[in-house]
Amino acid sequence: MHDSIGIPACFSSGEKQSDDAATVGRSGQSVFMSVYRTKLAGQCRLITVTWCKNLLLHGLCVSVQGSKSDEHHRCKVEMKPWHFWRKQGSKHLVVDGRAVNVVWDIKTAKFNGETEPQSDYYVAIVCEEEVVLLLGDLKKDAFRKTGCRPSLIEPILVSRREHVFGKKKFSTRARLNEKGNFHGILIEFNDSDHGSDPKLEIRVDGKLAVQVKHLQWKFRGNESISIGRNGVEVYWDVHDWLFESGPRHGLFIFKPISSPPIRGQQISVSAPSSPDHEALMNPPPENDDRSRFCLFLYAWKVE
Repeated sequence: MHDSIGIPACFSSGEKQSDDAATVGRSGQSVFMSVYRTKLAGQCRLITVTWCKNLLLHGLCVSVQGSKSDEHHRCKVEMKPWHFWRKQGSKHLVVDGRAVNVVWDIKTAKFNGETEPQSDYYVAIVCEEEVVLLLGDLKKDAFRKTGCRPSLIEPILVSRREHVFGKKKFSTRARLNEKGNFHGILIEFNDSDHGSDPKLEIRVDGKLAVQVKHLQWKFRGNESISIGRNGVEVYWDVHDWLFESGPRHGLFIFKPISSPPIRGQQISVSAPSSPDHEALMNPPPENDDRSRFCLFLYAWKVE
Protein backbone atom coordinates (compact mmCIF):
# COMPACT_ATOMS: atom_id res chain seq x y z
CA MET A 1 0.00 0.00 0.00
CA HIS A 2 2.85 2.40 0.56
CA ASP A 3 3.33 4.58 -2.49
CA SER A 4 6.24 6.85 -3.24
CA ILE A 5 5.42 10.53 -3.63
CA GLY A 6 7.55 12.09 -6.32
CA ILE A 7 5.14 14.80 -7.34
CA PRO A 8 6.65 18.12 -6.27
CA ALA A 9 10.18 17.35 -7.49
CA CYS A 10 9.69 19.45 -10.61
CA PHE A 11 8.95 22.49 -8.45
CA SER A 12 12.01 22.24 -6.26
CA SER A 13 15.69 22.71 -7.03
CA GLY A 14 18.34 20.43 -5.62
CA GLU A 15 15.98 18.42 -3.41
CA LYS A 16 16.33 14.68 -3.35
CA GLN A 17 13.45 12.60 -4.67
CA SER A 18 13.30 10.58 -1.47
CA ASP A 19 12.57 13.70 0.57
CA ASP A 20 9.48 14.68 -1.42
CA ALA A 21 6.93 13.26 1.04
CA ALA A 22 8.36 15.28 3.91
CA THR A 23 8.60 18.34 1.65
CA VAL A 24 4.89 18.20 0.87
CA GLY A 25 4.02 17.76 4.54
CA ARG A 26 6.16 20.67 5.71
CA SER A 27 5.10 23.10 3.01
CA GLY A 28 1.39 22.33 3.08
CA GLN A 29 1.27 22.86 -0.67
CA SER A 30 -1.66 21.50 -2.63
CA VAL A 31 -0.64 19.10 -5.39
CA PHE A 32 -2.84 17.60 -8.11
CA MET A 33 -1.33 15.27 -10.69
CA SER A 34 -2.90 13.57 -13.73
CA VAL A 35 -1.11 10.85 -15.70
CA TYR A 36 -2.05 10.12 -19.33
CA ARG A 37 -0.87 7.48 -21.77
CA THR A 38 -0.64 8.42 -25.45
CA LYS A 39 1.60 8.09 -28.51
CA LEU A 40 4.31 10.72 -28.84
CA ALA A 41 7.47 10.75 -30.97
CA GLY A 42 6.66 7.34 -32.40
CA GLN A 43 6.26 5.62 -29.04
CA CYS A 44 3.58 5.00 -26.41
CA ARG A 45 4.49 7.19 -23.41
CA LEU A 46 3.21 8.59 -20.14
CA ILE A 47 2.59 12.33 -19.87
CA THR A 48 2.22 13.71 -16.36
CA VAL A 49 0.53 17.08 -15.77
CA THR A 50 1.01 18.46 -12.24
CA TRP A 51 -0.59 21.52 -10.67
CA CYS A 52 0.94 22.82 -7.45
CA LYS A 53 -0.19 25.70 -5.26
CA ASN A 54 1.12 27.30 -2.09
CA LEU A 55 1.09 30.80 -0.60
CA LEU A 56 3.72 32.15 -3.00
CA LEU A 57 3.04 30.61 -6.39
CA HIS A 58 0.77 28.55 -8.58
CA GLY A 59 2.76 26.08 -10.65
CA LEU A 60 2.29 23.86 -13.67
CA CYS A 61 4.66 21.07 -14.63
CA VAL A 62 4.47 18.80 -17.68
CA SER A 63 6.64 15.68 -17.68
CA VAL A 64 7.06 13.46 -20.77
CA GLN A 65 8.42 9.95 -20.42
CA GLY A 66 11.59 9.26 -22.39
CA SER A 67 12.62 6.11 -24.22
CA LYS A 68 13.45 4.56 -20.84
CA SER A 69 10.69 4.29 -18.22
CA ASP A 70 12.73 6.18 -15.61
CA GLU A 71 13.72 9.00 -17.99
CA HIS A 72 11.58 12.17 -18.03
CA HIS A 73 11.67 15.46 -19.94
CA ARG A 74 10.11 18.29 -17.90
CA CYS A 75 8.64 21.69 -18.56
CA LYS A 76 8.00 23.87 -15.49
CA VAL A 77 5.90 27.03 -15.31
CA GLU A 78 5.76 29.09 -12.11
CA MET A 79 2.90 31.57 -12.11
CA LYS A 80 3.86 34.09 -9.45
CA PRO A 81 1.45 37.00 -8.86
CA TRP A 82 3.93 39.53 -10.24
CA HIS A 83 4.67 37.53 -13.40
CA PHE A 84 1.40 37.95 -15.28
CA TRP A 85 2.94 37.10 -18.65
CA ARG A 86 3.66 33.55 -17.53
CA LYS A 87 -0.07 32.80 -17.62
CA GLN A 88 0.18 32.46 -21.39
CA GLY A 89 3.07 31.08 -23.40
CA SER A 90 4.94 28.04 -24.67
CA LYS A 91 8.06 26.01 -23.94
CA HIS A 92 10.14 23.69 -26.07
CA LEU A 93 11.33 20.18 -25.21
CA VAL A 94 13.35 17.62 -27.15
CA VAL A 95 12.21 14.02 -26.59
CA ASP A 96 14.33 11.34 -28.25
CA GLY A 97 15.48 13.86 -30.85
CA ARG A 98 11.99 15.14 -31.69
CA ALA A 99 10.59 18.57 -30.90
CA VAL A 100 7.75 18.78 -28.37
CA ASN A 101 6.01 22.06 -27.55
CA VAL A 102 3.97 22.76 -24.43
CA VAL A 103 1.52 25.61 -25.05
CA TRP A 104 -0.73 27.07 -22.35
CA ASP A 105 -3.21 29.88 -21.77
CA ILE A 106 -4.58 30.26 -18.25
CA LYS A 107 -4.83 34.04 -18.10
CA THR A 108 -8.63 33.84 -17.68
CA ALA A 109 -8.71 30.43 -15.96
CA LYS A 110 -11.24 29.93 -13.19
CA PHE A 111 -9.84 27.83 -10.35
CA ASN A 112 -12.84 28.17 -7.97
CA GLY A 113 -10.55 27.55 -5.02
CA GLU A 114 -9.07 24.37 -6.52
CA THR A 115 -5.44 23.61 -7.38
CA GLU A 116 -6.33 22.56 -10.93
CA PRO A 117 -8.24 25.07 -13.10
CA GLN A 118 -11.90 24.23 -13.63
CA SER A 119 -12.67 26.22 -16.81
CA ASP A 120 -11.55 28.89 -19.30
CA TYR A 121 -8.07 27.54 -20.03
CA TYR A 122 -6.06 25.11 -22.14
CA VAL A 123 -2.78 23.23 -21.93
CA ALA A 124 -1.66 21.58 -25.18
CA ILE A 125 1.24 19.21 -25.86
CA VAL A 126 2.25 19.26 -29.53
CA CYS A 127 4.55 16.92 -31.46
CA GLU A 128 5.01 16.53 -35.22
CA GLU A 129 2.11 18.88 -36.02
CA GLU A 130 -0.29 16.90 -33.82
CA VAL A 131 -1.87 17.96 -30.52
CA VAL A 132 -1.19 14.70 -28.67
CA LEU A 133 -2.76 15.89 -25.40
CA LEU A 134 -5.18 18.76 -24.84
CA LEU A 135 -6.53 19.75 -21.43
CA GLY A 136 -9.11 22.41 -20.65
CA ASP A 137 -12.25 23.69 -22.33
CA LEU A 138 -10.76 26.28 -24.73
CA LYS A 139 -10.05 23.67 -27.38
CA LYS A 140 -10.74 25.89 -30.39
CA ASP A 141 -8.32 28.51 -29.05
CA ALA A 142 -5.68 25.81 -28.57
CA PHE A 143 -5.94 24.52 -32.14
CA ARG A 144 -5.94 28.07 -33.50
CA LYS A 145 -2.86 28.99 -31.48
CA THR A 146 -0.85 25.87 -32.31
CA GLY A 147 -2.02 25.55 -35.91
CA CYS A 148 -1.90 21.76 -35.48
CA ARG A 149 -4.41 18.97 -36.00
CA PRO A 150 -5.87 16.69 -33.31
CA SER A 151 -4.10 13.39 -32.75
CA LEU A 152 -5.71 10.28 -34.23
CA ILE A 153 -5.04 8.48 -30.93
CA GLU A 154 -7.13 9.53 -27.93
CA PRO A 155 -5.07 9.84 -24.72
CA ILE A 156 -5.99 7.49 -21.86
CA LEU A 157 -6.23 8.82 -18.32
CA VAL A 158 -4.21 6.42 -16.17
CA SER A 159 -4.40 8.00 -12.71
CA ARG A 160 -5.02 11.11 -10.68
CA ARG A 161 -3.22 11.98 -7.45
CA GLU A 162 -4.17 14.69 -5.01
CA HIS A 163 -2.82 15.92 -1.65
CA VAL A 164 -5.29 17.33 0.88
CA PHE A 165 -4.70 18.67 4.40
CA GLY A 166 -6.79 18.66 7.56
CA LYS A 167 -6.97 17.71 11.23
CA LYS A 168 -9.74 15.12 11.18
CA LYS A 169 -11.67 15.82 7.99
CA PHE A 170 -10.31 15.65 4.44
CA SER A 171 -12.45 16.48 1.44
CA THR A 172 -12.15 16.81 -2.32
CA ARG A 173 -14.21 16.72 -5.50
CA ALA A 174 -13.02 14.29 -8.12
CA ARG A 175 -14.01 12.32 -11.18
CA LEU A 176 -13.45 8.58 -11.25
CA ASN A 177 -13.01 8.71 -15.03
CA GLU A 178 -12.20 11.40 -17.56
CA LYS A 179 -15.78 12.08 -18.71
CA GLY A 180 -17.74 11.08 -15.61
CA ASN A 181 -19.48 13.15 -12.98
CA PHE A 182 -17.72 14.93 -10.14
CA HIS A 183 -18.22 13.25 -6.77
CA GLY A 184 -17.73 14.77 -3.36
CA ILE A 185 -15.40 12.64 -1.22
CA LEU A 186 -15.16 13.22 2.54
CA ILE A 187 -12.80 11.25 4.79
CA GLU A 188 -13.23 11.61 8.54
CA PHE A 189 -10.89 10.30 11.23
CA ASN A 190 -12.58 10.06 14.63
CA ASP A 191 -10.57 9.47 17.80
CA SER A 192 -12.95 11.15 20.23
CA ASP A 193 -12.33 8.40 22.79
CA HIS A 194 -8.79 9.74 23.32
CA GLY A 195 -7.35 7.34 20.81
CA SER A 196 -8.60 4.17 22.53
CA ASP A 197 -10.85 3.11 19.64
CA PRO A 198 -10.42 5.37 16.59
CA LYS A 199 -12.63 4.87 13.56
CA LEU A 200 -12.64 5.93 9.93
CA GLU A 201 -15.56 7.00 7.75
CA ILE A 202 -15.58 7.66 4.01
CA ARG A 203 -18.55 9.46 2.49
CA VAL A 204 -19.27 9.88 -1.20
CA ASP A 205 -21.78 12.55 -2.25
CA GLY A 206 -22.79 12.92 1.39
CA LYS A 207 -23.64 9.26 1.95
CA LEU A 208 -21.70 6.86 4.14
CA ALA A 209 -19.79 4.45 1.91
CA VAL A 210 -17.15 2.91 4.20
CA GLN A 211 -16.97 2.71 7.99
CA VAL A 212 -13.99 1.12 9.74
CA LYS A 213 -14.09 0.57 13.50
CA HIS A 214 -11.18 -0.64 15.65
CA LEU A 215 -8.86 1.20 13.30
CA GLN A 216 -5.76 0.37 15.33
CA TRP A 217 -6.12 -3.21 14.02
CA LYS A 218 -7.66 -2.39 10.64
CA PHE A 219 -5.41 0.48 9.56
CA ARG A 220 -5.00 -1.16 6.13
CA GLY A 221 -7.79 -2.68 4.12
CA ASN A 222 -10.19 -2.44 1.20
CA GLU A 223 -13.92 -2.60 0.53
CA SER A 224 -16.13 -2.65 -2.56
CA ILE A 225 -18.83 0.01 -2.88
CA SER A 226 -21.16 1.18 -5.61
CA ILE A 227 -21.46 4.75 -6.81
CA GLY A 228 -24.68 4.92 -8.77
CA ARG A 229 -24.50 1.88 -11.04
CA ASN A 230 -20.70 1.73 -11.04
CA GLY A 231 -18.51 -0.40 -8.82
CA VAL A 232 -15.51 1.09 -7.01
CA GLU A 233 -12.90 -0.64 -4.89
CA VAL A 234 -11.68 1.55 -2.02
CA TYR A 235 -8.30 0.92 -0.38
CA TRP A 236 -6.96 2.68 2.71
CA ASP A 237 -3.68 2.77 4.59
CA VAL A 238 -3.64 5.01 7.70
CA HIS A 239 -0.78 3.32 9.55
CA ASP A 240 1.23 6.54 9.78
CA TRP A 241 -1.71 8.47 11.25
CA LEU A 242 -1.76 6.10 14.20
CA PHE A 243 1.85 5.10 14.76
CA GLU A 244 4.13 7.81 13.33
CA SER A 245 4.96 11.38 14.34
CA GLY A 246 5.75 14.51 12.36
CA PRO A 247 4.39 15.11 8.84
CA ARG A 248 2.39 12.02 7.92
CA HIS A 249 -0.34 11.05 5.50
CA GLY A 250 -3.00 8.43 5.00
CA LEU A 251 -3.32 6.93 1.53
CA PHE A 252 -6.71 6.25 -0.07
CA ILE A 253 -7.16 4.65 -3.48
CA PHE A 254 -10.40 4.63 -5.46
CA LYS A 255 -10.33 2.12 -8.34
CA PRO A 256 -13.35 1.60 -10.63
CA ILE A 257 -14.15 -2.07 -11.19
CA SER A 258 -15.95 -3.77 -14.06
CA SER A 259 -19.18 -4.40 -12.14
CA PRO A 260 -20.78 -2.93 -8.99
CA PRO A 261 -21.16 -4.97 -5.79
CA ILE A 262 -24.19 -7.23 -5.42
CA ARG A 263 -27.13 -5.30 -4.04
CA GLY A 264 -27.49 -5.72 -0.31
CA GLN A 265 -23.88 -6.71 0.29
CA GLN A 266 -22.36 -3.26 0.21
CA ILE A 267 -23.47 0.30 0.82
CA SER A 268 -24.78 2.03 -2.29
CA VAL A 269 -23.98 5.66 -3.03
CA SER A 270 -26.02 7.44 -5.70
CA ALA A 271 -24.38 9.67 -8.29
CA PRO A 272 -25.51 13.33 -8.32
CA SER A 273 -26.74 12.92 -11.90
CA SER A 274 -27.43 10.08 -14.30
CA PRO A 275 -24.33 8.12 -15.41
CA ASP A 276 -23.07 8.14 -18.96
CA HIS A 277 -25.33 5.75 -20.91
CA GLU A 278 -22.72 4.76 -23.50
CA ALA A 279 -20.19 3.87 -20.79
CA LEU A 280 -22.77 1.66 -19.06
CA MET A 281 -23.75 -0.11 -22.26
CA ASN A 282 -20.15 -0.58 -23.43
CA PRO A 283 -17.95 -1.10 -20.37
CA PRO A 284 -14.21 -1.42 -21.08
CA PRO A 285 -12.74 -4.93 -21.10
CA GLU A 286 -10.56 -5.95 -18.20
CA ASN A 287 -7.40 -5.65 -20.29
CA ASP A 288 -8.27 -2.11 -21.41
CA ASP A 289 -6.23 0.71 -19.83
CA ARG A 290 -9.42 2.64 -19.03
CA SER A 291 -10.43 -0.06 -16.55
CA ARG A 292 -7.13 0.38 -14.71
CA PHE A 293 -7.66 4.00 -13.68
CA CYS A 294 -6.96 4.85 -10.03
CA LEU A 295 -7.57 7.95 -7.92
CA PHE A 296 -4.86 8.33 -5.24
CA LEU A 297 -5.76 10.62 -2.37
CA TYR A 298 -3.03 11.57 0.13
CA ALA A 299 -4.64 12.91 3.31
CA TRP A 300 -2.08 14.87 5.35
CA LYS A 301 -2.87 15.10 9.06
CA VAL A 302 -2.16 18.56 10.47
CA GLU A 303 -1.84 18.83 14.24
